[in-house]
Amino acid sequence: MSPKKWRAGFYAIAFGFLMAATAPEAFSDIDQSTNPAKQMTLEELGNVEVTTVSKQPEEIWKTAAAIYVITNEEIQNSGATTIPDALRLAPGVEVAQIDSHQWSVGIRGFGSNLTRDILVLIDGRTVYTTLLAGTYWEVQNVMLQDVDRIEIIRGPGGTIWGPNAVNGVINIITKNSKDTHGALINAGGGNVDQGFFNARYGGGNGKSFDYRIYALGFDRGPEFHTDGNNFDAWRAAQGGFRADWTKNDRDSFTFQGEIYDEGAGQSVVATTYAPPYSQTIDKTAPLSGGDILGRWQRVQGEGKDIQLQAYFTRSNRDQANFDNDENTFDVDFMDRFRAGTRQQISWGGGMRFTHEHDAVVVSGLTFTPENRTDNLLTGFFQDDIGLVQNRLTLSLGTKLLHTNFTDLQWQPSVRLLWTPTDHQTVWAAFTHAVRTPSDAEENFSLAGFIGIATGGVPFFARFNPNPHFRPEELNGYELGYRRLLAAKVYFAIATFFNHYGDLFSEDVTGPPFLETNPAPTHILLPAQFGNGLVGTTKGVEIAPEWRPVNYWRLVATYSFLQMNIQKATNSEDLGSGPVVAGSSPRHQATLQSNLDFAKRVHFNLTSHYVSALPAIKVHAYITGDARFAWQLNQQFEFSVVGQNLFQPYHFEYAGSDPGPPIGIRRAVYAQITWKR
Repeated sequence: MSPKKWRAGFYAIAFGFLMAATAPEAFSDIDQSTNPAKQMTLEELGNVEVTTVSKQPEEIWKTAAAIYVITNEEIQNSGATTIPDALRLAPGVEVAQIDSHQWSVGIRGFGSNLTRDILVLIDGRTVYTTLLAGTYWEVQNVMLQDVDRIEIIRGPGGTIWGPNAVNGVINIITKNSKDTHGALINAGGGNVDQGFFNARYGGGNGKSFDYRIYALGFDRGPEFHTDGNNFDAWRAAQGGFRADWTKNDRDSFTFQGEIYDEGAGQSVVATTYAPPYSQTIDKTAPLSGGDILGRWQRVQGEGKDIQLQAYFTRSNRDQANFDNDENTFDVDFMDRFRAGTRQQISWGGGMRFTHEHDAVVVSGLTFTPENRTDNLLTGFFQDDIGLVQNRLTLSLGTKLLHTNFTDLQWQPSVRLLWTPTDHQTVWAAFTHAVRTPSDAEENFSLAGFIGIATGGVPFFARFNPNPHFRPEELNGYELGYRRLLAAKVYFAIATFFNHYGDLFSEDVTGPPFLETNPAPTHILLPAQFGNGLVGTTKGVEIAPEWRPVNYWRLVATYSFLQMNIQKATNSEDLGSGPVVAGSSPRHQATLQSNLDFAKRVHFNLTSHYVSALPAIKVHAYITGDARFAWQLNQQFEFSVVGQNLFQPYHFEYAGSDPGPPIGIRRAVYAQITWKR
């Protein structure tokens, strides 16, 4: 069936349900009391408290940032089975699937498979790695049924969170264990998600002590390969726990952890200085690790509390071209108090130590030295000043940081928030943010085989370590507006202009020369990762929502992005600027229709449009997802989900794996959920 016929059928179904929605007598016996979240009005949703903007609870109406919240209900309605797929619901977030377990994720540009300009957290624990600068999405698995919400800040968040929150922050927040009492089992499978199983049990008294334990596992098949090399199968098993303890009216504690083991199919080019010099290796890479986190909070009064958090993480990656063992210990402290009647002061500090061991697997890729310890020391101060009581607030703050790669860095921020009414917000902000260097820039050697030169001499190019790599810098300017236009219509818009300096570049540092060590004698073109790019981005993001009736929700998002990335003065960059700018979509749009027929039937439609990525020759595409769920009784729910329904496969990204681009397949899966 052609894409046009798929789209026609898709919207015909939606129209049929629209007609059904005009007959309220069909739903006169609906009881929604068992799911209070579905009862929340747009006004109540605007009053939901978020924590990512300032590390303290505050209503969405009172946030001077471009924040978007993806709720648990939205995740379930979308049919998403991974965190990156759920992120597609937010405006300004670019998600492109590369293969079965890799995604390019960006906010306001600069998308890549490691997401180097975005800070990603799970329950306040940073999952950003300083080895290659970014986030390994394939090991960030959580039980989606236990996710309370995903808070996304579009724009710099470095004043509160520190380095690498340059273009945004993604904070995945799981539910308090008091909200997950009882048992839950979820299982299913299909043609791509071939089998999955989730189980959780929670208990406690709902007041002073609560807990949960969980286990999950899945087996995902490869995506579509035009050359038939189906290397990217993916399987994983994971288990974990969480306990929440409230000692008294002031003190509360959280203790949680998990452990995982995965096999991710990879195809990599391995370069060596011995014949055959370069080869493509397909391997199921073992990935394993775990983490443990503890948090204490003491509430001493209105606007006065202290928080202390510590965590330890361990990860092991045994890839075809390099091994990495990483251990991280992190401690973070924050104190809040009021100064007079109109000032809220927050301050704190933290330290993080990461020990790396990177054994040499192939001679063309090395870290020097093999054993290193990276450190990060931070402090921050923020003062929220009420210029006009409950109407106009000025926030001034800065983050100070020091790493083994950098001297002392400042990340100041100024934000102004005006709330002319209780359901209307105007905000503006200026922020300076930095991305600190990583081991990949300062301690990394990467060789590539070019060919055999005249005389039979092998010819290589090599990126050498750059001990003088500087932090990437951003000066960001933002302006936003959000308003409840009527009881059932909500509208939000954010605009931005960003100026970047010292951006990552790929520099040729001299002419080819004859090198004898390592043997054999070969010709080498020397290069290194540098700071040779500068640029600007500007754009707008819009997110309206309309609820015609209490059981029907319509959501739309649109984002426009214009990037201009070019060489700096005296830059030796190979010409990577246009590739960076041309690898992010100029236009993105999402439409969602969510019909909830009380306890019985749920029908959800989602459609995404993404414009072309000319630098990597990816065409514009439209996809459509559908989910039908039937609540058999209070314990059982059966659902069927179709993903990427408009074509047998489509391409979203290219260039991260050797070989031709990988098509993302049309997928269908069914699942059954039991809970008690």
